[in-house]
Amino acid sequence: MLVSDWLSPEEWTAVRLSLIVATTAMLASLPLGLAVAWLLARGRFWGKSLLDAVIHLPLILPPVVTGYLLLIGFGRRGPIGQFLHDWFGIVLSFRWTGAALACAVMGFPLMVRAIRLSIEAIDRKLEDAAGTLGAGPFWVFLTVTLPLALPGILAGMILCFAKAMGEFGATITFVSNIPGETQTLPSAIYTFTQVPNGDAGAMRLTLISIAISVAALFASEFLARMVGRRIAVE
Repeated sequence: MLVSDWLSPEEWTAVRLSLIVATTAMLASLPLGLAVAWLLARGRFWGKSLLDAVIHLPLILPPVVTGYLLLIGFGRRGPIGQFLHDWFGIVLSFRWTGAALACAVMGFPLMVRAIRLSIEAIDRKLEDAAGTLGAGPFWVFLTVTLPLALPGILAGMILCFAKAMGEFGATITFVSNIPGETQTLPSAIYTFTQVPNGDAGAMRLTLISIAISVAALFASEFLARMVGRRIAVE
């Protein structure tokens, strides 16, 4: 029996939207996550501790607070949201793109931390050797640091994806719970728990959430081991 046959159209929409939102959040976070992780791992500058604290703030703040701050900043009347709407016609609040932004913000610290630890574990002598052979800083990062940090990058991506799949507080505060537009898996499960005879639907979506999360963790472990063996052989 196919998953689409087991789930109702509304439930399947929530699953599909969650996958789209989580994937978008993960891919959109990756370039900035790489840059910030490298900066925290290798950079020496005033305010480094402050930057580190700001990056990890979403892990400490209640998710509802993070969602409210996003609503203030990226809402239609917020300074950033109004600028995006007036100049580019982009609306984030109460849209699935806003859900992706909220999930990206919540998963970003996990991605940065995994990548940063991976970069810090790289022997600096390897990077210095490439530099003495005439490679510039960017080329050293591209050919030495990036391949060696790949297991941590993959782990960070999976962690960000898993966090995005389970995000609820920031998402529902910023983009509400609109079926077909912003209702992701956690929001749909919450909705089922609030209506009579909704236990069956909540249980089906819960099982789907567990299956996706477990698959993501297994994929992360498998890819990290595969990349690690390839690096060891080379």
